[in-house]
Amino acid sequence: MRNCNQIYMELIHVVQNEWDVYFETALVMLHEIMQNNEKGKPTVMIVPVGPTEQYGILARLVNELSLSLHNVHFFNMDEYLIDKKCWVPFNHPLCFRRRMEEEFFCRVNPELVMSESQRHFPKPGEEAEFDALLDSFGGADLCVGGLGINGHLAFNEPPEDNTVYTVDEFASLCTRILPVSRETRTVNAIGYQRGDLYGMPQWCITIGMKQILSSRSIFIALNREWQHGILRQTLCNTIQAQIPATLLRTHSNVRFCTTEKIAQGIV
Repeated sequence: MRNCNQIYMELIHVVQNEWDVYFETALVMLHEIMQNNEKGKPTVMIVPVGPTEQYGILARLVNELSLSLHNVHFFNMDEYLIDKKCWVPFNHPLCFRRRMEEEFFCRVNPELVMSESQRHFPKPGEEAEFDALLDSFGGADLCVGGLGINGHLAFNEPPEDNTVYTVDEFASLCTRILPVSRETRTVNAIGYQRGDLYGMPQWCITIGMKQILSSRSIFIALNREWQHGILRQTLCNTIQAQIPATLLRTHSNVRFCTTEKIAQGIV
């Protein structure tokens, strides 16, 4: 059994500062696209909104290298909902679809960017179709993401106290609609809504743990100081549904990238 120190050394790439995390994330995505373009095969990625700062860097690299994204598919992890049936409007300040457009798609030269039909978001009522489309590519080549304060991946929130999942059951969850946890609403209200907790959406749609863990590689970018705590729990706590990120340790090709400050004192 590997101890925490061994896991730390094997899985975490420590960089100097926050911008370096975004740069490393952009490079990982760029490398995947270039490698697959050379092979003449599509690149299929599960991508986040949180963090997003890597997208501007990636767009600039794509433009500078004249790198075609015509064979690239982005499957976005999640989106906020106004209720159990509808996405938040495109002009909502937290809309992930809008942020992807502004922070990546519109920054890539039009002759290089992938078509809108290759920009996939999970949509209420079409969860099975979303998963089936990803499955039709054989799953994702790469899943890029972050970690929530409670260990969520995408919006795969920990089960509530009255719900019990085994690790295998939680790992098998597919794309679905669920409430956003109080912890996530609070942290995101501070980070993105100037503390407006009561203005936070209470529902979301998320890609499943099954789709994330079926990716051939996973890259987790940690850019916030408070992520020190959940990174430590992810690496050292028991693998459990109550801390979804601990399930990453069941994957054979997962990497974390974080800053010296966040990594300091983890083990």
